[in-house]
Amino acid sequence: MNSKVESPIDPIAKDDLQQLVELTHFIASARDAMSDEMVARIARAMSEGLNLLDRLTRNEGLMHLLHMINREEGQRLLIALAEVLRALSKDIAEAAPAAGGIGGVLRVVREPGTQEGLQLLSLVGKHLSHSLREQSRSNG
Repeated sequence: MNSKVESPIDPIAKDDLQQLVELTHFIASARDAMSDEMVARIARAMSEGLNLLDRLTRNEGLMHLLHMINREEGQRLLIALAEVLRALSKDIAEAAPAAGGIGGVLRVVREPGTQEGLQLLSLVGKHLSHSLREQSRSNG
């Protein structure tokens, strides 16, 4: 009787063991390929990255901004800003240099959107001033 003796290791465990061996070989090859200088640079970069991450997460203003950006109205604002930057870049590249003088200013004032742009800047200033005053009162 020539019965086949089955291995105590099931096929899934064999595959796992093979993957572990391959991972070990990969790590050993990577270690052999890196010089001491490369290891030092990677360690320094990781250390600086963790330091930066720590500083960013301790920044109350940045965390508040990130929470606001995560909201629906923050997403709409970011999309609008991205579209503005794209259009602005195109418009600036295609625009002729400003001629200057009162005539140039009057031409800009007559262009569609100039008053809306000034209104937008006025609203940004109004809300920013209000927020800064409120912060001063609450901290002060």
